[in-house]
Amino acid sequence: MIPLARPPLDDELAEALERRTDTLVRVCADVSRARKEWNAARPERGRLRDILAGMAPGVERCMYCGDSLGTSIDHFEPLKEAPLRTFDWLNHLLACSMCNSNQKRDLFPRAADGAALLIDPSRDDPYDHLRLVLNTGRYKHRDERGKATIEVFGLNRGDLVLGRQHAVPRTEAMVMARRAALDAGDDRRADRLVISLLRHPFIDVLYAMVRAAASPGAAMVMDPQVIPMLADPVFHGMMPGLRRS
Repeated sequence: MIPLARPPLDDELAEALERRTDTLVRVCADVSRARKEWNAARPERGRLRDILAGMAPGVERCMYCGDSLGTSIDHFEPLKEAPLRTFDWLNHLLACSMCNSNQKRDLFPRAADGAALLIDPSRDDPYDHLRLVLNTGRYKHRDERGKATIEVFGLNRGDLVLGRQHAVPRTEAMVMARRAALDAGDDRRADRLVISLLRHPFIDVLYAMVRAAASPGAAMVMDPQVIPMLADPVFHGMMPGLRRS
């Protein structure tokens, strides 16, 4: 999971969502009515899906696991919890069916004071609450929010852990290939490799490598040759939030 930048909506779509929300408020909508109105808002859902796909990691990857294709709009705070937020742009994220329908469902744990525990990558830097251990491919929590997020989304399920393990040497190889291209004066190839890095699944591995490169134990979790290459401004310009070229 990486931080993501949420763009503003165009006026037309923002006004359409506001009108939909006004309808829900007028009828004091419950979850059933909210779902009905959401399903009926096909034009708005299509436009939201396109915008979310553009802000998602990789090529339209899930904003939670970063691996699978984002197939649906997830209401971060579920309709069961907040039916009046059905059309709230700040409550929409792109998720894969595994993270959304199989893992999260209507789960929305809260702290004792009622605050949401799940990490919203469009508002939070996930690394404030959890971190990716590069040599195992597993996430470890830093606090209660990180723990809840790992558990609810199943971020340490077997396929994700294995995928991240394989992504480490692939990412290292591409970073070194970029350095070789720059040394050879092939700026075009170097730029293409950066774009490819940004569009690969498991971009959280690259994010974790950039974050870890300055730490004393960096050489224990990645190829020592790669560490100085990650100091390149092109990678640090990606944080917070890996910006797509």
